[in-house]
Amino acid sequence: MPTDGLTVTVTGPTGDLGIALVSALERSRGVKRIVGMARSPFDPRDAGWKKTEYRQGDVQDRASVGDAVRGSEVVVHLAFAILSASDATKAINVDGSRIVFEEAAKAGAERICYASSVAAYGFHQDNPDWLTEDIPPRGTPEHFYSAQKAEVEGVLAEALKRRTRTSAYVFRPCVVAGPRAQTLLEEIPYIRLSEAMPDAVIRLLGSMPMLKPVIPDPGTRFQLVHEDDVASAFVAGALAKGPPGPYNLAGGGTLRMSDLADALGWYSIGVPELALEATAEVISRLPKAPPQLSWVHSVRKEVLMRTDRARGDLKWRPKHTGKATLKALVEAHRRDEAEAQR
Repeated sequence: MPTDGLTVTVTGPTGDLGIALVSALERSRGVKRIVGMARSPFDPRDAGWKKTEYRQGDVQDRASVGDAVRGSEVVVHLAFAILSASDATKAINVDGSRIVFEEAAKAGAERICYASSVAAYGFHQDNPDWLTEDIPPRGTPEHFYSAQKAEVEGVLAEALKRRTRTSAYVFRPCVVAGPRAQTLLEEIPYIRLSEAMPDAVIRLLGSMPMLKPVIPDPGTRFQLVHEDDVASAFVAGALAKGPPGPYNLAGGGTLRMSDLADALGWYSIGVPELALEATAEVISRLPKAPPQLSWVHSVRKEVLMRTDRARGDLKWRPKHTGKATLKALVEAHRRDEAEAQR
């Protein structure tokens, strides 16, 4: 590490995770300078950032990426289309990531920290009950986000094949949430079941004389991780506090959709497994199904992760459990709704 601190380039610094990460890098004594590359201008001073400078750039523009990563010891790649992931986003998510990785390696960056996802493992019936980093990321072809996250991990490995100086830290968080990451209420895959249920189930939900919203609950467990905890793992990678490689990130405990419903003060209703399987099968056969419907594939198989490697090698200790993260998410969502109504 340079004696006067690292220079770190971050793509996607103004996203939910990006804000948490840049804030954490700002607090790190091991970081001297942060270059935040984004398409739209932002003023670092608005967030109280003193080490950060804005650099206009697009991951699909090799020249601007090259300019942003020049002179950086560490490149953190967060930019990725999540909710809108489809064939149309492959140019951004896959091709854009390739440009970032290649330019970082060419510029002599010591480390690349990439934000992958639990979805990279894919939602396969033969997955083990608990995923470890030894399981290869296969993605699920019908699930655009999952497939592209897995593909980008392969792109990263290929980009570094001849660059022995540059190492890679690949972080695979579960659903990231928290006070800032409220938009990820939409990313929790199970909520999207309401967009994909058969007509009979929709009619059933609509006929219930309830004043509160209803969330379908297939009983599938999932994990949450707080945005600040993910940021702390990235800082550990940026500072090379452990060996490079893949790391699973998840808060303690598991949740079901009924837990989300309780936290929101809503109702939940069990969805028969047969209806879920039938819905997923129909969607998989639709030639032009809307991209958001691909999320239904993620509830056919639980994807739960062990985090022993991050805890052992990086000394990563998440400060928030899954339930605490959910509580923080809902409380922030309610505060913002209340302020919007004033």
